Parts: sequence; structure tokens; C-alpha cells
Amino acid sequence: MSDEDLFPLAEGAGEPDAESPAERQPLAARMRPLTLDEVLGQDHILGPGKLLRRVIEADRLTNLIFFGPPGCGKTTLAEVIARATRRRFARTSGVLSNVAALRNVCETAKLHRDGPGTVLFVDEIHRFNKAQQDVLLPYVENGTVTLVGATTHNPNIFVNSPLTSRSLVFELRPLDEAAVAALVRRALADPDRGLGRLRCELSPEAVRFLAAICDGDARRALTALEVAARSTPPDEAGVVRITHTVMEDCVQRKMVLYDKDEDGHYDTISAFIKSVRGSDPHAAVYWLAKMLEAGEDPRFIARRLIILASEDIGNADPRGLTVAVAAMQAVEFIGMPEARISLAQATTYLATAPKSNAAYLAVDEALEDVRSGRLLAVPEHLKNVHVEAVGREGLDTAYKYPHDFAQHTVAQQYLPADRLYYRPTAQGYEDTIAKRMALTDRIKKGNRP
Repeated sequence: MSDEDLFPLAEGAGEPDAESPAERQPLAARMRPLTLDEVLGQDHILGPGKLLRRVIEADRLTNLIFFGPPGCGKTTLAEVIARATRRRFARTSGVLSNVAALRNVCETAKLHRDGPGTVLFVDEIHRFNKAQQDVLLPYVENGTVTLVGATTHNPNIFVNSPLTSRSLVFELRPLDEAAVAALVRRALADPDRGLGRLRCELSPEAVRFLAAICDGDARRALTALEVAARSTPPDEAGVVRITHTVMEDCVQRKMVLYDKDEDGHYDTISAFIKSVRGSDPHAAVYWLAKMLEAGEDPRFIARRLIILASEDIGNADPRGLTVAVAAMQAVEFIGMPEARISLAQATTYLATAPKSNAAYLAVDEALEDVRSGRLLAVPEHLKNVHVEAVGREGLDTAYKYPHDFAQHTVAQQYLPADRLYYRPTAQGYEDTIAKRMALTDRIKKGNRP
């Protein structure tokens, strides 16, 4: 019995050799940019006049380390650089390469020193141990290889300092939605490297969904597109029509109805803030989850929590602001998806904290007075510097230093008007503040506590 009898080809499938080896490569590999102009995104380092583009175009290549999330183009950029500068491209990995293999790659590069040279691309460079680094450093220092390292970690923390000190470090950012959409359309139209030979139509909704759901990961977007194009049966006209429903199925994610720049965005963040203000942690966490699943910027959520901590909680729980600011720092430091935990902690803390808007009302009332023209002069004894000048005789009033008096409090005028802006509530720590303010008032009036 032949292999064909044991494993028959699926209906409609071509012969095993119907496609060339290049065509059997994944779409993400086939669509790698070949030139700098084909690279999408990263304008902050590759735009006209930017440092990395100047270095490449002037052929003054030095050692480079790229760090950024998966799918942002670190490997692709290394290959493009080697091609643009006409250098050999050698590739190894901080995970798979041992000392012997690394020495072999570098010794081979020696044979090409008389030519343009060799770009040695090291993936996962943060995993290099001391022995690997000791082998590599002499070849990097004498110019046998031009090192291009790639990592998803902050190289200032996770890469050995002898390597970072000999390299220019560039941060690559996730592709924005416009760049992902452009890449997807390019892949559909390209007949040689892309899916241009297939009759595919991708709906605008599917493009928007794919651009949003892939989180700036070009590889993920192209993989999903290829799965959709090759698994969706054509219609009666022979056209493969990919709708957003088809795309949802291919990426195993549902579209969250949430328009980042329209009502969905503003309505959901409004529901989130009002739930925290209303002391409902369950609702607040749900709206938080919806925003995160829809791809909302976690820094935007953290900023809103910081505002709420002062506006709606204030001194009823002064720790609320500390928690919110710490959540913002956590978001910046660790990123998603782990940052969701810090955001959830801050959200539930603030939702269950005692509430007060007294500080918010106080500053707005004071601003209203200032803006309405109620401008008060600074009392003489509170001014910073007293100078001797004609006409100032008798104006100087001694400032009373509160720490020189009992209870570290003394009666003197601090505002030349009878205005009360801050009125603490009886909520949380503000109850303590209110009692302290009442005590201070009695002391200033000469009464004993």
C-alpha cells in the first residue's frame, strides 16, 4: 500500500510540489520588508533625519541593540540593515547558541573582513551568560562583527553592561493601528510575496478589528490574515470574502464594541469612574476589564484614577492618591498584560475608600474668587523679603513663628478676608482633620483644648 493510500490528499489540495519552498513559508516571513522604505512604523528612529536612518544611509553602522515587544520588527530591521549596508547576515540566539557555536560564527566572519563585513544578529541577547559574552566581546571590539542584538527586555537592566556600553540602544514600539492596517492591505495586494494571487476581499470592519486586536504585533496580524484567507471557502463568484466575523473566529477573540475615539470610549470610561465614585468595586472592575479587552491604553485608565483619587476621595483617605500614582508607575514599568493586576488593585481600593470632594470644591471656590477679580494683597508679615524703602515706615509687622507657641499654633492673619474654602467632611480621615481644624481654631481664639 502506498503512502498516498495511507494519507490521501484533502479534496482540492494540490500536489505536494505545487508550491515552491518560498511560497510554503508563513506569510509573516514572506512579507518581511526588504528595504528601509518598506518598514512600517518606528518613525521615531527611522523617519527622515532620525539617528538610525542617518547611520544606515551614511553606512556608518555601529553595534546596535533593539528592544521592544514581540512582532514590532526587531529581526526584520536587522535584516534590512544588513541588506542596506551590503553586509553578510549571520544569526544566532542567546537561548540556543553555546560558546563553541558562537566562536564558530565569529571565526567565519573573520574570513569576510576584507569585504563589507558581517552583521551578527543575536536574538534574545539578554540570555547571554558570562562565557558567551567573553567569547563575543573581542570580535565586537575589533570590528570582526557588527553586533545587532534583540530583546523584549529593558537592556539597561537585563543585558550585560559591557555589551550595552559598546552599542547604540533603540526602543522599538508596537505598530500603531494604521501601520498594521497598511501591512495587511499590502499583503493582500502583493502577488509575489503576499496573497495577491488569491481572490480575497477583506471588509473594512475586518481590517479595523485585526489592526486593533493584534496589539501592534505584525506577525500576529499576518498569521491571522493567512489563516482566514486559506481556510475560508470562496463564494459563488470564486472570491474569498473575509468579514470581521470570520476574522474573529481566526484569532479566537470577539470584537468588543468599543470605539476608542467615539461614544464607546467616553461612555465606558464614564461608567468606570462613576462606579468607583459610587463605591461599587464589582461594576468598576467589569468596566475596567471591558476597556482592557478592547485595547484601551492602560496609562489613560491610570491617569483617570489619579484624578479621581484627589477629586472624589481626597483627604478622606490620603493613601488613595499614593495607590493611584503607584498604579501608574506599575503600568509604565511592567506593561500589559500584568499591569491589569495593578490597575485592578487600585480600582478596588479607590472604590471601597471613604469619599470626599472637599479638596476639589475648595480649590474651585478659591479659583472662582481669583478669576472674578477678588485679588487680595499678601499681608506684610507674610511677605518673603522686607526691604528698607521710603514710605514703608510702620508697615512692618512681625511674623509669629508657630513653633514658638503652645500647640505649635498662633493667631495671626493669613488671608485678609473672612473666607472658608476647605470644609472637611466626616468621612474617613477627614473626620480627624475636621477635629484638628476645630482644635486649632479654639487655640487661636485663646481657648484651651
